[in-house]
Amino acid sequence: MAAHEKVKAFNVIFLSVMQMVKIEVVDIEKPDGAEVVIGQGNFSIFTVDDLARALLTAVPGIKFGIAMNEAKPQLTRYTGNDGELEKFAAKNAVKIGAGHVFVIIMKDAFPINVLNTIKNHPAVAMVYGASENPFQVIVAETELGRSVLGVVDGKAANKIETDEQKAERRELIEKIGYRID
Repeated sequence: MAAHEKVKAFNVIFLSVMQMVKIEVVDIEKPDGAEVVIGQGNFSIFTVDDLARALLTAVPGIKFGIAMNEAKPQLTRYTGNDGELEKFAAKNAVKIGAGHVFVIIMKDAFPINVLNTIKNHPAVAMVYGASENPFQVIVAETELGRSVLGVVDGKAANKIETDEQKAERRELIEKIGYRID
């Protein structure tokens, strides 16, 4: 097969696949200073409440909302201990729309405080990302439904830290209770 025929065949296959899959970028909305954790699990009717209990025991004083999409009956379940954060979590979960995806919007805790608790839950399959940065979710849609392909967590790095910046970073993490040495 000649090179131009290979390119033509690839283009036909690529266009056929693209007609079957729609790619969308979902911007995550949250209050200023709030952290987000997005993951996927199963058994939504149980997991949304059980993750809420786990968050409450992981960090005293945490404020959060959690929402989880259920593939059947195509419903977003939500709970938490802060009404505003619950609404943000539910709204973002619906926008993502993928089955069994959960969204946690939280304050008064950092992802480092809760990630192991979340990842160790028996119904959690994976965590896509966690951050206070601007956050986007890349979603694919087929005839069957929607799926998370990945996340965009903040802006791209464009330089390497200096020795002065490294010293400032280490000073900051010590102020918040972490030590590296």
